[in-house]
Amino acid sequence: MQTRGNQPSPCVRQCCLDGDQCLGCGRLMPEILEWAAASNTRQLEIILAAAERRAQRDAGNLA
Repeated sequence: MQTRGNQPSPCVRQCCLDGDQCLGCGRLMPEILEWAAASNTRQLEIILAAAERRAQRDAGNLA
């Protein structure tokens, strides 16, 4: 059994989905649903992937 992670949630309370991606935190719906049970390593992976999605989205908005 894996140990649950202890990372703070990346949720910024600006939840709005575009497809399955939250425009607030950048997480995908499956990542949001697995968050509470995810290991520390997995939570860190989700945080990094979400940050990359937000950066890509923000870069596209500047163009």
